Amino acid sequence: MVLGPERKCREISRFAYYNDLQLLTTCNGRTRSDHDPPYTDPLFLKHDTGRHPETADRLRSITKRLDKAGLIQKCQAGSYQPLTEDAVGKVHAAKQIQSAKQIAQHGGGMLDADTIVCPDSFSVALAAAGACVAAVDAVIKGDGKNALCLVRPPGHHATPTRSMGFCLFNNIALAAHHARTAHHLTKILIVDFDVHHGNGTQDIFYESPEVVFFSIHRYGNGFYPGTGAEDETGRGKGLGHIINAPVRYGTSRKEYHDRFRKALEKAADKIRPELVLISAGFDAHAKDPIGSLDLETEDFVVLTKQVLEVAKTHAQSRLVGCLEGGYHLEALAESVEAHLKELLAVA
Repeated sequence: MVLGPERKCREISRFAYYNDLQLLTTCNGRTRSDHDPPYTDPLFLKHDTGRHPETADRLRSITKRLDKAGLIQKCQAGSYQPLTEDAVGKVHAAKQIQSAKQIAQHGGGMLDADTIVCPDSFSVALAAAGACVAAVDAVIKGDGKNALCLVRPPGHHATPTRSMGFCLFNNIALAAHHARTAHHLTKILIVDFDVHHGNGTQDIFYESPEVVFFSIHRYGNGFYPGTGAEDETGRGKGLGHIINAPVRYGTSRKEYHDRFRKALEKAADKIRPELVLISAGFDAHAKDPIGSLDLETEDFVVLTKQVLEVAKTHAQSRLVGCLEGGYHLEALAESVEAHLKELLAVA
């Protein structure tokens, strides 16, 4: 894989995609011991945001929780290569890519009011996207039924021309683009249950007939990013391929689940996907300091089961999840653990 001008092999990253019930990591023909943690790549911790909600402590908290729960021993990890700038350029504008690169090269700074770049952030963002793309490869090739990418920075707010909302590049969109171009899939479903609308993902696929983007998110009263109204449904050949389920603050858990189920069924019937991708954000949790919609950890179990059922019905159980938000460290780790247990139950 490429990190700057130097070609290296990074054995495994914290994204860890969980394909089946064994723990094995291979890199350049070398097999690691099953005592080595499969997703402790320090690279993803090097996106240093300082005093900021999207911090490396999020991944540290997840790691600790999964280790304590004994889930590492049940997971197979995979290797990846960071995406090249050319690959990222298939989704994002050259000016956007160069802006992030130059800020990193000059010691760091701000891409917007919310999005911090440190000297390592550009390389980390390329790696995060590469991990999600590699997970798609693994699932489509049959190395496992599903995969979970625990990456940072997150990606679903990054539009074709702008990095924003903690996101440099759109990991899930780059994974979907790769599935279309490298594997010739023409029916992809992206499910986004982050509390914030995935405005970047929506923008990227707004006119695409090959991707259905379904997002359930908090909406109204100026809540970030302000997009995701129900009447935003796509354009041209993509008309009807954007399905938004905006929910107001104070919505009951029952009503949330009713809306999710109905919209998911509509999305699945629309595309009958060959691959399901999840923008897995856990900031709708009641404890989350940024985006609470009063969900509890068990609610993410229900959401995960329903999306897995869609993947089983239409996509040969092929599913890849990419971490998005979640900023209460304990609630995030607990929710990821619950999510992963459901993935492992069908792997």
